[in-house]
Amino acid sequence: MSAARWSLVAAVATMVVWGTNFPFVKYVLQNIGPGAFLFVRFLIMPALGFALLAIVFRRNPRQALPRREDWPRFAVCGLVGHTAHVGIVNWGMHLSTPFSSSLVLTSGPLFTLLILAALGAEHLRPRQVAGTLVAFAGIVVFLSDKFTRGVLGAGLGDLVLLFAASLFSLYTVIVRPLAERYGPLIVLAWTLAFGAPPLLVLCLPSFIDTDFRGLDAMVWVGLFWGIVISSFIGWMAWTWVNTARGVARSAPLQYLMPPIAGLVAWLTLGEQFTALKLAGAAVTLAGVAWAQFSAGPPPKAAAQPDSA
Repeated sequence: MSAARWSLVAAVATMVVWGTNFPFVKYVLQNIGPGAFLFVRFLIMPALGFALLAIVFRRNPRQALPRREDWPRFAVCGLVGHTAHVGIVNWGMHLSTPFSSSLVLTSGPLFTLLILAALGAEHLRPRQVAGTLVAFAGIVVFLSDKFTRGVLGAGLGDLVLLFAASLFSLYTVIVRPLAERYGPLIVLAWTLAFGAPPLLVLCLPSFIDTDFRGLDAMVWVGLFWGIVISSFIGWMAWTWVNTARGVARSAPLQYLMPPIAGLVAWLTLGEQFTALKLAGAAVTLAGVAWAQFSAGPPPKAAAQPDSA
């Protein structure tokens, strides 16, 4: 299988993981709050990243060290992608609902296209933009009733998540040169080295005040899924996907998250879907397919991941 096809498989798998993550994380946040969750997340993820770096580059540790001229970009990516984006997302999800969260966060591709267009980083085809807009319209239809009911009760959370979506789009664009040069593992580990410390300091009091002894098994499952599967593995996979397929080509796939979150809610929480919701899901999938298959082949220079 070619790298282009593997990148599409990895992208869809990441969307499945991230879509499933909304109910998991919401359940964890209800039990321990965003502060304790963020502390655990940013305590574990850098440890996993550098442990894996030590294994992969054990014969030549110098290869895992970024060039001096790239340190400022690593710092900016860490502060934007981890400190700001992840911190704000968890705060917003705590104030909102899983479905409203998934809807608002899928505005990210629109921000991504705007940033790419402003920077001239990638050539955007009209059909690519049109497919993205169609996918967004499908998401609005799919979650319209949840979103409407959530505005009054979780309006602040949704506004917070809208800002977080723009930060993730900015991170996706500015991190790509690093991903092409170093590969996803080095990028994740060293951006965490800059992004994790501020959140660890801010969230330490919440962590100390949390009683972890009384938590049920599902909270621990949610912590494992949200930190190891969704965050650690998911972020590495998405970094490689953007490198292999191009940011503009991969961004519309984020619209798959809300339908997946809805399916998980139906299987686990008994969520019922109307004909309008099913129509919205169909429109979303059609928009994603349109944006994907009208975008042309992935960039040749980025078709293979950096082996570092």
